[in-house]
Amino acid sequence: MPSPTEKLANSLKLLQNLQDNDGIAIFKSSELSRTHRERLQKNGFIKEVIKGWYISANPAEKKADSTSWFTAYWKFCEKYLNKRFGKNWCLSPEQSLSIHSGNWTIPKQLLVRSTKGSNNVTSLVFDTSIVDVNLTMPPKKETVEKNGIRLFSLAYALVSCTSNFFVKSPIDIRTALTTITDDSVILAILLEGGNSTVAGKMAGAFRNIRRIRIADNIIQTMKSAGYDIRENDPFSSKLQFTLTNRDVSPYGNRIIMMWQQNRDSIIKLFPKSQGIPKNKTTYLQSLEDFYKTDAYHSLSIEGYKVSPELIERVMHGQWDPVGNQQDKSHIDAMAARGYYLAFESVKKSIKKVFAGQNPGQTADEDHSEWYRQMFAPSVTAGILKPSDLAGYRNGQVFISQSAHIPVSAQGVRDAMPVLFDMLQNESEPSVRAVLGHFIFVYIHPYMDGNGRIGRFLMNVMLASGGFPWTTIPLQKREEYMNALERASVEQNIDDFAKFISDIVSARMNKNNL
Repeated sequence: MPSPTEKLANSLKLLQNLQDNDGIAIFKSSELSRTHRERLQKNGFIKEVIKGWYISANPAEKKADSTSWFTAYWKFCEKYLNKRFGKNWCLSPEQSLSIHSGNWTIPKQLLVRSTKGSNNVTSLVFDTSIVDVNLTMPPKKETVEKNGIRLFSLAYALVSCTSNFFVKSPIDIRTALTTITDDSVILAILLEGGNSTVAGKMAGAFRNIRRIRIADNIIQTMKSAGYDIRENDPFSSKLQFTLTNRDVSPYGNRIIMMWQQNRDSIIKLFPKSQGIPKNKTTYLQSLEDFYKTDAYHSLSIEGYKVSPELIERVMHGQWDPVGNQQDKSHIDAMAARGYYLAFESVKKSIKKVFAGQNPGQTADEDHSEWYRQMFAPSVTAGILKPSDLAGYRNGQVFISQSAHIPVSAQGVRDAMPVLFDMLQNESEPSVRAVLGHFIFVYIHPYMDGNGRIGRFLMNVMLASGGFPWTTIPLQKREEYMNALERASVEQNIDDFAKFISDIVSARMNKNNL
């Protein structure tokens, strides 16, 4: 008779057969026998989303951990909605626009259109739900798919979305507008529908983002066709920055608009910059004195178990660089050693800034070296290949318990140059520090180490304004992560900016600055 371990192994083999290329299984109860389902669920390998539907899970997750669900969310919606409606469904024009703009944040409520809809709310796990409404679908030619999710086409979604969306989600809709390079796709819909009010709104929206040619063409073409059109700007604010025309990727312009939307509130919340420290030697010495505290808190925030004694040991190379790769204490030691090497590299970057180099340029040139140093011990131990340190990630990454889905691998390569452009052109050190850290982790350019490097980036920018090196205390981890989550999901930086400002101010008061 098979042992319990053998029985579980057999169930896991069946679960593996249901997994996709990313290792995620989404299945109906009929696809796996009750015995196997109960065994897998008892051992934490699957979770029930709604009655009769399951996803694979990490058995190490706690019951309240949402990571498996957020990782599987969009694939679950694809499979579940296809099962219910076939191809007769698509997201609302507003949620279609968010995805067209590169925003794959998990919504609390997913709005789905279908002529088979029942105007019903389907409650899912972790306070999410699907609302299927019985509404007319867009024309077949105006329906597209992205990653299996059925959407309004970009142009049809722009014409169909509500005026409130321009005020409520200006970053999403402006980003979507910037990807329109040919006014004919908008005009074809406007002329066919004959809606002069919508045409006026579209013209005003394009003029708001400084796409003057498209705005003028909409006005002139509609008038030539006999429509009485009055231009109306649906946004509640004007752009302060010029958006990039380098390509049609939405990610670069999203970074620019996030910068504009949040810049002023950071300046109001932050203490005044002191400028480059007059006594640079004293500042750099303070980094040496503060290192152990910083390493302890920054590594602990990421889940490593480190002690002052371990930090001291690895600072001086007193650890086995090969060791037992499965030993948690060895993994912690590698993280501590990597943090020390990266910290030393960051100090060199601060010296460049103190010597007069542009802080944004310094971060652009040096951040990959911080990353390489951080993971050099893992290469030495044989856990990572040297090629793993070559550059930005080549696959999708997810953030533990976060509804924010970082940009695609290609999006990383579009967004990172724009981030460093903004850092180089920004005059306020506080804005560079807060938005530099936030947007870096929002993009999540590496498979690992993004939080630590984001905090290094923040401190280089703080140093450029004479602010002291600032550590996020482990005791404030939950507040820190919640503020980052709100900034990522709601596109509002205020809580995060105030959180950083309060810690910086406390450090300044302690140092009598």
